[in-house]
Amino acid sequence: MSQQAPEEYHRALSSRHINMIALGGAIGVGLFLGSGKALHQVGPGLIAIYAIAGLMIFFVMRALGELLMYRPVSGSFAEYAGEFVGPWARFATGWGYWLVWIVTGMAEITAVGKYFQFWFPHVPQWIPALGALLVLTGVNLIAVKLFGEFEFWFALIKVLAILGLIVLAAAILVFGFSDIGGTAAVSNIWSHGGLFPNGPTAALLSFQIVMFAFVGVEMVGQTASESTNPEKVLPRAINSVMWRILIFYVGALTALTVLVPWNQFPASGSPFVHAFSLIGIPAAAGVVNFVVTTAALSSCNSGIYSTGRMLRTLAQDGQAPRSTGRLNTRAVPSRAIAVTFVAMLLGVLINYVAPEEAFTYITSASTVGAIFTWGMIIVAHLGFRRKVAAGEIRAGKFRMPFAPYSNYLVLAFLALVVVLLAFDPDTRIALYLLPILAAAVAVGYLAVRNRRPAAPKTAPAEHPLP
Repeated sequence: MSQQAPEEYHRALSSRHINMIALGGAIGVGLFLGSGKALHQVGPGLIAIYAIAGLMIFFVMRALGELLMYRPVSGSFAEYAGEFVGPWARFATGWGYWLVWIVTGMAEITAVGKYFQFWFPHVPQWIPALGALLVLTGVNLIAVKLFGEFEFWFALIKVLAILGLIVLAAAILVFGFSDIGGTAAVSNIWSHGGLFPNGPTAALLSFQIVMFAFVGVEMVGQTASESTNPEKVLPRAINSVMWRILIFYVGALTALTVLVPWNQFPASGSPFVHAFSLIGIPAAAGVVNFVVTTAALSSCNSGIYSTGRMLRTLAQDGQAPRSTGRLNTRAVPSRAIAVTFVAMLLGVLINYVAPEEAFTYITSASTVGAIFTWGMIIVAHLGFRRKVAAGEIRAGKFRMPFAPYSNYLVLAFLALVVVLLAFDPDTRIALYLLPILAAAVAVGYLAVRNRRPAAPKTAPAEHPLP
């Protein structure tokens, strides 16, 4: 007799998995690849740009954390949007976030294709992109614990690589060894045209690339229903966002610009690979290229995980095909993951048709979707706080600092980033897509708004965490 598929997820992600997923979620291709173009465009002042954007992301995560402690569910942002904004917001946020990760996954496999050419320059970019997508889809189809293990080791490699870069930069400054020991200096940060040698306009336009680097930091909210102890693990992981940004973004970029003047980095390619090549350590560039390839695989792995869970949540709400809401015997939403795989194949096609422009086009579209998701988290949190103030919901201990003023600050910042997309021809394509996507969401919602939910959610509202 065939084994019946379970109705709920397995709580197989331990504290070790969740902490490293949260740690690695903010370190992806946006830092390892996208920062090269941004550094060339802005100059060393990019360090400050990352710090400002990082503060906004910290507020987003604290808002999400407060909502998670109220009711930890899979598909969290969509659920909170539906409860505190309206049914249309659940649909728009759920499908919007699914699309964000589809597009982000395309960007990550694009990066894998670029990095692979470091070793095999004559291999077409789309071939390793397709291979990476096939392997990671297979990992996600087996079991959530296997996803957690892959993500743990992927994230650990990224973390150790960045810490190694920072330590190496400090050692070169003190002892002056390596091929760049004579020119490495803290003064490299300001002595080649100042912090913003290309002016404030270039600095502002870099926010699109910078914000893409943070896509994935909110994914820890998706793990709530599969973690063993969410009320303890999630706040700890969210509170670590600020120091992660300071170390892994501000620290890494400071180390790069100290080692090599900003104007010596190429506009394309990874600044990490370039810096280690100049240091002159045998095989260092190859090792770093392996690390940044791992970072791209990690982010794509997370994307397949997130889209599968979000699509299942939408199916349970009657807002996606019912079949995608089913779990297999290993408690994995295999049909939803299969849909994700087919959608991400479009990224392989883009790499085949336009390999040079693929990364910029894809990251621009992904950033717009992520900004909508982050904005909806902030708006849902405002609705949550209003109900707390009215006495309808009990206030929790884990609260967003300076709310509601910090909410309005974040919303204004996100609106600024969207406006800035219009001033760069390479990123403007994302704005052209907005009316089309908005129309598609509106039509989709009108088509499904009268459908009844297929199944109850885990951790229902009448049983919030203390």
